[in-house]
Amino acid sequence: MVSQTSLFERTSRLAAELGAVNLGQGYPNLPEPPELLDAAGRALREHSNQYAPMRGLPELRRAIAAYYSAHQGMTFADEQIIVTSGATEALASSILALVRPGDEVILVQPFYDAYLPLVERAGGQARFIDLEPPHFGFSLAALEAAVTPRTRLLVLNTPHNPTGALLDRAMLEAIGELCAAHDIFVICDEVWEATLFGDTEHVSALMVPTLRERTVKVGSAGKIFSLTGWRVGWVIAPPHLAAAVAAQHQFLTFATATPLQWAVAEGLSLPSTWHHAQRARFVPGRDRLVRGLTAAGYRVLPSSGTWFLTLDLAESGLVADDVDLSERLIREAGVATIPVSAFYAIRPVTGYLRLCFAKDAATLDQALERLTTFRRTVT
Repeated sequence: MVSQTSLFERTSRLAAELGAVNLGQGYPNLPEPPELLDAAGRALREHSNQYAPMRGLPELRRAIAAYYSAHQGMTFADEQIIVTSGATEALASSILALVRPGDEVILVQPFYDAYLPLVERAGGQARFIDLEPPHFGFSLAALEAAVTPRTRLLVLNTPHNPTGALLDRAMLEAIGELCAAHDIFVICDEVWEATLFGDTEHVSALMVPTLRERTVKVGSAGKIFSLTGWRVGWVIAPPHLAAAVAAQHQFLTFATATPLQWAVAEGLSLPSTWHHAQRARFVPGRDRLVRGLTAAGYRVLPSSGTWFLTLDLAESGLVADDVDLSERLIREAGVATIPVSAFYAIRPVTGYLRLCFAKDAATLDQALERLTTFRRTVT
């Protein structure tokens, strides 16, 4: 049972105490979308502030379905969609719905830190496979080797936090065949699906025929609209799995803030040009941080999505103990980062740091100046 404060919280607290530039915690400091703020304000005044239906406002469920139809070409029925109080609650409801005591759950390291505690609270036992740096992919053979007769669930994350790696259609199809052969359910955490860069394209697990009837997809308005404090997420699943998730959701949070549901419904209904512009807001910061870090001698690994970049410490000529270096950067350079090894439960791979680029130019420039100075002093 996890009882101590997470490294993420401790890092942010230390950064605040020391006045460090915080590139560790994954939240933007860019101007927030006025369309969403206006919609939330109107909803407070013009719509109900009482409980929403347990599965979410009908208007939001319709907007979610329309969003995926327009942006990813997927069609969902109302009974497949459940609105949750953030993606973490969606994960909790889904894991509690699918995992029975003694079941085994395959987790892919590094992973979002809530996965393992939620599996353990459901009575499950985790088995781990690892992404292989520097491209952070895994082989089908490694996944198959982790499967046992007790395997009940596989948790995937694409686009991946912390590395920004993607699962392509071919890999998802291969995973689907394996899961069908062993009757394994899948939770696919796709909260970063709208935060992709370049020509990359998100492929949902629900697009793959062999996964369609055994997958729970998790989405997040907080990530789509860069409003992380709103805590509005959702689950999309085939009806029989959605019903099981709803049975757990009703006893966790039951319903999510009603005015924010109205606002998210409006936001999802904005035209595609708006959504493209929303995503493009993060490109200048990403490019600025990559250029500055590269010029200072740091090795930045490729990233297809999310708000994060990964530094390869060994290739940057730095000590490979990422936990130690992360703390040194806060105390000596005044910049907070997150060691990628913190995303592992066992056999942590050290030597990589995660940095958040969803910041304004002044914040990034200050961080780059400090990181440049630090590297000169240690090499």
